[in-house]
Amino acid sequence: MSAYRGRFAPSPTGPLHFGSLVAAVASWLDARANNGEWLVRIEDVDETRTIPGAAETILRQLDAFGLAHDGEVVRQSERKPLYQAALERLRAQGLVYRCRCSRKEIADSALPGAEGAAYPGTCRELRLDPSVPGSDRVVAGDLGDFILKRRDGLHAYQLAVVVDDAEHCITDVVRGADLLDSTPRQVLLQRLLGYSTPRYFHIPVATNAAGEKLSKQTLAPALDPAEAGAHLAAALDFLGQPKPTVTAPSRLLEQAARTWDPARVPRQPAIPVQI
Repeated sequence: MSAYRGRFAPSPTGPLHFGSLVAAVASWLDARANNGEWLVRIEDVDETRTIPGAAETILRQLDAFGLAHDGEVVRQSERKPLYQAALERLRAQGLVYRCRCSRKEIADSALPGAEGAAYPGTCRELRLDPSVPGSDRVVAGDLGDFILKRRDGLHAYQLAVVVDDAEHCITDVVRGADLLDSTPRQVLLQRLLGYSTPRYFHIPVATNAAGEKLSKQTLAPALDPAEAGAHLAAALDFLGQPKPTVTAPSRLLEQAARTWDPARVPRQPAIPVQI
């Protein structure tokens, strides 16, 4: 496909905070500035972290902030057969093996890899039966073999996101720099599965004064829709974009899309903000 297709993929672990708004705004602006589509995908593949009602709250927030999406909202929890089919394709190629190592065992035996500590392939040659309790790992060389399906039966993020991006013909992925380490793994899976690789653009993540990424775990406050204009203006400032001259969310975003310049986005991986 030559047309631009972007996406925003929040995890439903709580309402949107400033850090997630920055990611949403950057991906929305990049799509609209390129006359492209902007899809929303709820990344609830890890059901153990899903907060009931959080997905609906996020969708209401996006609507209140004027961040209109194209097409139907996709939920990973409804797409498990697709992830399993991709896993079986890799297994049929002899690229997946069963792993029974615990987290402690992996930490104790990890080797230096291209992206930090790497799993050394302890179980790779054991040829364990698929019925053996454990996780499924893909052979990934210098990256370190990584998990595609967890021992609790849930498919891993790396596999799910690659399948989803391919199924929805995503051409461009705009996301936080905290996911830089995931990109080589996802590119590897794309190649193994015969998928196209999107263009990636990683933006700085917003952190608190202690240098921690804003998240539910670090007590980042939820966004108030009544202050949408102010929050959007702050997100544009964070992204190095021109100051808006209007305050209504929809008009502000339209103006920002006309002046969107990725070259103005700061190149550092993280930027502290006051919350």
